[in-house]
Amino acid sequence: MSRKPRKSRAGKAKPRRPRASAKAKPRARSKAAAAAKPKPQDPLDAFVDAAALALGLPIEPQWRPAVKANLQVTLRQAALVTDFPLPEDTEPAPVFLA
Repeated sequence: MSRKPRKSRAGKAKPRRPRASAKAKPRARSKAAAAAKPKPQDPLDAFVDAAALALGLPIEPQWRPAVKANLQVTLRQAALVTDFPLPEDTEPAPVFLA
């Protein structure tokens, strides 16, 4: 239920001031409530899980940080390649020599 604004003598609506008791006070969260809230998962962790499942590769828990670090390096290198601008008239070389 909202109250109607008061009218001043000139006939214009005058906004009401909120009461001191009406202000919302921040509630303290208990440790149990904070612990019950799931931590946001890193998208890279979800990607590692999905890729391992799709490929049927079991990843032992002690190797997960190394897998994630290697994936981060690979994604950074891929970003360098995809962000490199090429002219419109660029064509692939007919012969590649190493």
